Order: sequence, then C-alpha cells, then structure tokens
Amino acid sequence: VFAVAVFAGGNFTALKFASDHAEPLFLTGLRAGIGGPVLFIVARLRGESLPRSPRLFGHIFVVSFAVTTTSSALLVYGVSRVPAGVASLIASTMPLFTAVLAVFALSTRILPMAGVGLGVGLVGTATLASGSLGGDGSAIGLLAMLGAAFTWAFGTVYLKWADFSEISATVLVAIQLMMSAVVLIPLAALVEDVGGTDWSLGLFVPLAYAGFIASAVTFTMLSTIALYASPTQASATAYLMPFFGVLFGWLFADETLGWAELFGGLLVIVGVFFVVTAPTRAVVARDQIGE
Repeated sequence: VFAVAVFAGGNFTALKFASDHAEPLFLTGLRAGIGGPVLFIVARLRGESLPRSPRLFGHIFVVSFAVTTTSSALLVYGVSRVPAGVASLIASTMPLFTAVLAVFALSTRILPMAGVGLGVGLVGTATLASGSLGGDGSAIGLLAMLGAAFTWAFGTVYLKWADFSEISATVLVAIQLMMSAVVLIPLAALVEDVGGTDWSLGLFVPLAYAGFIASAVTFTMLSTIALYASPTQASATAYLMPFFGVLFGWLFADETLGWAELFGGLLVIVGVFFVVTAPTRAVVARDQIGE
C-alpha cells in the first residue's frame, strides 16, 4: 500500500509535465501503450496463462474501460487543468465511492471503526491539499478528477465482484492497458490535435515514468491488492497518495508545501490505519458464511 502511494503520488507531477507536450487522450493512450506490452512480455516469459473464455475477456474489458481508459483519461485531463495538490485531493475521494458501491454490489458493511477512518482520512486529505485550493484550478478540472475517482472505485469493486482467479494480476493489467491503448489512441487521433505533439525529452521522461512505474507497476500492485483484500482496504491506498502528490509537486513543480500539508499527511496516515485494520474480520466472516 505504501509503495503504491509513492509511485502513484509521483504520477500527478509526471503527468503535469507531460501534459504540456501532448493532448490528454493521446497522452493517456501512449501511457497505456507503453505499460501494456511490457507487462505482457514479462507475463509470457514467466509462463503465466492467458484468459481463455470470452466471459473473462468481457470482465477484463469492463475493468479496462473503467480504470485504465475512462478514469485514466479523466485523471490526465484533470491534472492538466488543476495543480497536483488539488488533483491528489480529489483522487483521494475514491475510497468513499468504493465503500458505498461495495455495500450495494458486495453486500459489505462499513464498520464503525472503518467509518471513523474514512472520516479522518477525508479530513486529512482536505487539510493536506488546502494550500493548493486557492490556485488556478478550474471547475471542469475538478469535475474530471471527481469522475476519475468514481470510475476508479467502480473498477476496484468490479475486480472483487467478478472472478479473475484463472489469470494473474500481471496478465490482467497487461490486457487492460493494451485494450485501453487500442481505444484511446484512435479516439485521440479523431478528436485531438495529435500532430501538435511535442516529441521531446519534456514528454519522453515523464511519459516513461507514467507508463512504466505509475502505470504498469502500480496497476499490477493495485490489482493484486484488490484481488486479495477487501474493497475498502484496497482503496485505502488513495489516502496516502495526496501526501506524496503534494510532496512531489513541491519538489519538482514549485508547489507549496506547508504546515497544512504536513498535518494533513499525519491525519491521512491515521485514517489509513483505521480503514485497513477495521474491516478485515467482518469480510472474512462473511466469506466463511458464504462457503
């Protein structure tokens, strides 16, 4: 969870730099087009099996469309319109959507301690990014980030609801990313100025990070967490992302990091502790009853 937060936190700043050189949809497609094939090659070299049934391909497409296509595209667009601190704040609302969706889709319960963690985490993320809220963020950028959080939460819950047991997390994410690239790159060619892309180091360096580390590696880790943890536990990674999102924005993009961010980061960590530890027993008990 901590490693995912670090890698994903750096993604906000990387995309901020990359968005100065390419259009949002095209940038998202390039990001998926880099990570997907690399993961696929790694999976085949390790002898991991590919999905065989059309049903499973359908499930993968749903997750791909939600997480690595729609959510990623909205995230890239939102980051291009708002500061990294604001983007990380809005992204951190994902656990709230996840907890609510899981109640309806998975019949889970939000225990009191987990509810406290959700509340503390939300207050922490609001405090952490409060110094950035006075920036030049636009309403459309904030709405895009909110949409990214919701579709990401939907994909997280769907991963738990559907049966992906016959394939590994590496294969799952590799196919997700390649599906997204196939959808996004042609779409970008139709609706964006792809010819105006600045093919320079200013694009290649942050794109390499976004494609390999923040996409291929991080999505594989997230899928592994989502497959073996409760949905609320899986989404708890979003509480740590704002801290690193604001930190990297301060280090590399000259965004402000003050006492509000430091205090908010502490609240975020406390919230993560409650969210990760509180619901475990209830989920296990429900699974045993189902068996």
